[in-house]
Amino acid sequence: MTQSEFEHIAQELRSQMLKVALDFFGSQDDAEDVAQDAMVQLWRYCERIDSGRSVTGLAIKVAKNCCISLYRKRQHAKQQSLEDISPKAMYQADSSGSAQEHLEAADTQRMMDEVVALLKPRERQLFEMRQTEGLSTEDIAEQTGIPKTSVAVMLSTARKKVLTELTRRMKL
Repeated sequence: MTQSEFEHIAQELRSQMLKVALDFFGSQDDAEDVAQDAMVQLWRYCERIDSGRSVTGLAIKVAKNCCISLYRKRQHAKQQSLEDISPKAMYQADSSGSAQEHLEAADTQRMMDEVVALLKPRERQLFEMRQTEGLSTEDIAEQTGIPKTSVAVMLSTARKKVLTELTRRMKL
């Protein structure tokens, strides 16, 4: 397919990809991002596309793949932000800090302890091993006898519960 042929059908393809992305995300902004991304990918390979073939099906497939890719990127970013929750990082105050900073740190420490106490016993144990002791997933699995994938899932669940409860309490 030539570039001029592609330009001729680009608007129709974009509207099809926009519909796919809108159905996937339910957000106009996300759909626009996906449609743009998919159009760029199609443009890069337009000369390799057989002009006798239906390009609409290919465009829809590319849009679906872009949706999945964006979703996975967001999930990975969300997971990374959950892993960054470290009780020590959240409430350790600088020893040279003001009395106000020490009070805030103590209050945060208390709130964090209360939130962690709400976890199920096994979740709390794994959460503390990871966050307080700094053990890796492999080390935790080895010490507890729980399969590594199960440890990862349980840690993720515990982090989400802690984040949700902290957010609720802080009214963020």
